Amino acid sequence: MLTLLQIELYKISRRPRTYIAFVAIAAIVFIFQFAFKVDGQSYMEFILQDVNDTFEMDKMQAINGYFMCYIILNTLLIQVPILVALIAADSISGEANMGTLRLLISKPVSRTQLILVKFLASTIFVLFLLIWMAVTALLLSMIIFGVDDMLIVRTKGEEAQILLITKDDVLWRYMAAFAYATVALTVIAALSMFLSIFAENSIGPIIATVCIVLVCTIISNINVPIIEKNVKPFLFTSYLVGWKGFFYIGTTDDGQTIKGTIENWAAIRKSLFILLAHIVILVSASVIAFKRKDILS
Repeated sequence: MLTLLQIELYKISRRPRTYIAFVAIAAIVFIFQFAFKVDGQSYMEFILQDVNDTFEMDKMQAINGYFMCYIILNTLLIQVPILVALIAADSISGEANMGTLRLLISKPVSRTQLILVKFLASTIFVLFLLIWMAVTALLLSMIIFGVDDMLIVRTKGEEAQILLITKDDVLWRYMAAFAYATVALTVIAALSMFLSIFAENSIGPIIATVCIVLVCTIISNINVPIIEKNVKPFLFTSYLVGWKGFFYIGTTDDGQTIKGTIENWAAIRKSLFILLAHIVILVSASVIAFKRKDILS
């Protein structure tokens, strides 16, 4: 299987669309970094307008590498599923389109092994994509803006809440957040691969993946009791932004943050379990569907 995996990774590296994802991430990160370097004051005044009366600090000092990465990830991780779909949706349909799928299954490799290798290759692509994101959004921002205590502004109920995480308590949170994002985006890869089994070219699975993510995301954000209770808990999109939980630090009764804590670890653990369950279900469904597929191309 190692040889198969190496071949699959080589195929991915030879596709021009693979590098579109990396270029797109770098471009988005650069735009954010440039905008905040030039006029970060305006943004800080906007997000702190509801708490200016109760919270005083140097707004420009709050703009550091840790804060920048958090802002970038809030925007970027919503778009990355599309970039993942560009590669994973080509897993089987791309082979069918090129007429190499029948040749692949004629070799002494089971269809199950083939699916698992293609899934593993897509997962490795997701991992490299997030490493690239960590380098550009986190490391580069730390170099440009420096490091300091990290400011988090969140809405809790109807009130805006300010959390301040000391700079020596931040880096491990990013490592955990990127690990969580790897699991979340692997769900997208598994979904795209599953859809690619039923197509003869990659355009259909890519569009289908984007549409499914879009529809499920909209449903996940509808605050209707019957949907929140009976639909949201089963949608993977309800857990894609669960990485934010690592930055919601625990507080004392008087509002003081507690270093090294997470406000709701149980919710993060549950989210990870549900995402992993989606991966297992989708990969298993892919294996079953591919075993039953008539290969005509």
